[in-house]
Amino acid sequence: MAKTKSKWLGYAEWWLVFLLPLVPLGLLTYNAWIFNLGADPAQEIVHETGIWAINLLWTTLAITPLRRIFKFSWPMRYRRMLGLYTLFYAVVHLLAFATFILGWRWDLLLKELVERPYIVVGAAALLLLIPLGVTSTRGMQRRLGRNWLRLHKLVYPIALLVMVHIIWQIRSDFGEQLMYGAILSMLLGSRVYFYLQKKVRVMQAARAA
Repeated sequence: MAKTKSKWLGYAEWWLVFLLPLVPLGLLTYNAWIFNLGADPAQEIVHETGIWAINLLWTTLAITPLRRIFKFSWPMRYRRMLGLYTLFYAVVHLLAFATFILGWRWDLLLKELVERPYIVVGAAALLLLIPLGVTSTRGMQRRLGRNWLRLHKLVYPIALLVMVHIIWQIRSDFGEQLMYGAILSMLLGSRVYFYLQKKVRVMQAARAA
């Protein structure tokens, strides 16, 4: 009985984590349907999809520090899912920009690339994100072996490119960029800290031997 209950709780947890990232897109779609996206609906759609791509990327990066610091192991089961949602929102963000801002006009794209270099940085982050999504399956992990770990370390330069992407968009209020920068600094800083700790332990073990 207890085993069956635990199994159903596991299913419920999976579906909860699966459905939650879809809520922002559902709300955005609903607000678009009822014409409740403000004075510039196109910009709002592009902004919101981009923000949620960043939120999910930062959440994915937070899973390892949560495990190491607070011993939360259960989020590790959903890291791949959240990473794929990051890619999903990034692609929707790009498609929204191409559709609602550019109207799929290549002449406007070239003009935007010259005038707004943050688009190039954002596109580079998305291009690097695609192979991580493609190789996220267990089968690809087995095939690539250690190279899989090396490839997925691209998430760090991706995060930095995303940070540059949003910093370059600062007009007057930089509060949002400052918040994202502070969170990313903590997430990457914790990794540096644990890496240095590991190096120290290895050196101490070598000396003791």
